[in-house]
Amino acid sequence: MSMKIPFIKNNQEDDELINLSENIPNHVAIIMDGNGRWAESRRLPRIAGHKEGVKAVMKVVRAANDANVKVLTLYAFSTENWNRPKSEIDFLMKLPKEFLHIYLPELMANNVRIETIGNFDALPAHTQKTVQYAINKTKTNDGLLLNFALNYGSRYEIMRAIKQIMNDVDGNKVSLDSLGEEEFSKYLYTNGLSDPDLLIRTSGEKRLSNFLLWQLAYSEFWFTDVLWPDMDENTFNKAIQDYQKRKRRYGGI
Repeated sequence: MSMKIPFIKNNQEDDELINLSENIPNHVAIIMDGNGRWAESRRLPRIAGHKEGVKAVMKVVRAANDANVKVLTLYAFSTENWNRPKSEIDFLMKLPKEFLHIYLPELMANNVRIETIGNFDALPAHTQKTVQYAINKTKTNDGLLLNFALNYGSRYEIMRAIKQIMNDVDGNKVSLDSLGEEEFSKYLYTNGLSDPDLLIRTSGEKRLSNFLLWQLAYSEFWFTDVLWPDMDENTFNKAIQDYQKRKRRYGGI
């Protein structure tokens, strides 16, 4: 059985080493922002930025896998993204097929498992079919969990959880007196996953955009001006390096 090397070094000579034995985030969540601006700055259609962004996804997946991250959650399509032009939405709904056609063999070879969070049933049938195929194909893999947030909105998720709890209370399946944070979390899309240790957002924006509002309560944030299509292993590793220097107190001293 092959073993991971103890350190990862960026290509730049003056970059610090990532110590794989110390303080690696278990769960990294990323808001992939800047595809449109990347394309517009090059006088290209917005969809060119989305297409280039697919390559960035795999660069980050490889980097996360090398760094021994266990869960990588990517904000791929929000509930608010339905407000975009139909032509752009149609293109975005076809991207999973393009991504998986090219990269699924590599994901399988590297023991990556694919899952999704969000209102999956509201996606177009062809998108559901493509993604479900990948989920089924990788379900026995036990390496990095690549978790796509598709048609995801945190407020919708929380409201959905509240409605399910109300139904369960009415059906005597749960008692309000016994309901705490841990029990509430079981009603969220992320049930079974640890909360993100680190949130990365690209493109210079510094907001959560309705992403994992409950789960990010004590996550470390890392922002970069890099537009998503330019995101690469070096930038991801810098985020990990910065995280390794932090001390998480969770409200304590």
